[in-house]
Amino acid sequence: MLVSVYTVRGVGKIDQDIEEFIHYLAIERGMSKHTIAAYETDLGSFVDFLETKSIRDWNGVDRRVMIEYLQAERGKGYKTSSVARHLSSIRSFFSYLKQEGKVVNEPSDWLDNPKPERRLPKVVSGEEIERLLAAPDLSQTIGIRDKAMLELMYATGIRVSELASLDVGNLNVHSRFLRCMGKGAKERIVPVGSYAMKALNLYLTQTRPEMVNDASETALFVNRLGTRISRQGVWKLIKKYAQIAGIRAPLSPHTLRHSFATHLLEKGADLRSVQEMLGHADIGTTEIYTHVTKTHLQTSYQKSHPRA
Repeated sequence: MLVSVYTVRGVGKIDQDIEEFIHYLAIERGMSKHTIAAYETDLGSFVDFLETKSIRDWNGVDRRVMIEYLQAERGKGYKTSSVARHLSSIRSFFSYLKQEGKVVNEPSDWLDNPKPERRLPKVVSGEEIERLLAAPDLSQTIGIRDKAMLELMYATGIRVSELASLDVGNLNVHSRFLRCMGKGAKERIVPVGSYAMKALNLYLTQTRPEMVNDASETALFVNRLGTRISRQGVWKLIKKYAQIAGIRAPLSPHTLRHSFATHLLEKGADLRSVQEMLGHADIGTTEIYTHVTKTHLQTSYQKSHPRA
């Protein structure tokens, strides 16, 4: 039998209703202990707030009380995502109470979910990128392959899944374009810079033929066994070279993608062009990089201007 914290508190009908709801989640809904514990935490916080308002009946909870509660949670420093989770827990609970005939209205029905915070993507500096791209040992077969991969990721901003799925036929060496299959099976064409193209030519002419055992292998990038490299393999090599390059900030394939977009916009690239190269369906997704560049400019100004 599931023992709820509300069995211990036992201060009245409110706690009894929550205890019954917790048992409902466990027995009828079959929810995990972790999920149930989250509901208990959220509802416990809500009950504590109601006690400060001397509210001891669920029908005493109205829209105004809900708004005050959410404002109080924000005042504690909770992130928007946490406040949204609290509201979701309360909504589920009041839906249960209405189903059981214990309340007439659900006070959260007239409330919109808090809008999630727009997190700025993490990027690395141009100097750190240079150190990363110089990290592979070109005297080694694997180093030549890794150099080509890193150069291509930074040159095109492709996702790690897109990189791993590339075939040799996706690369047009003469026109310096990459044909990439993105989300929703949408194809896009991305230009490839001269540095990346030089690294790719070296890999294709010297290294890949040595690594591939089966002539029918179509993958552009292969592992030590001569078969298509995995996304996990790409993650590991980026982590390895970030350490070699002395980059302390967390570095991932997506960090290279973010850095690609941010550095383009910092140099004056057109937002629509960056959207197309990244394969974003909505330009609003691309616009977040303009906030990154503004933040970068502000930081540079504060550090450099004598009267900042």
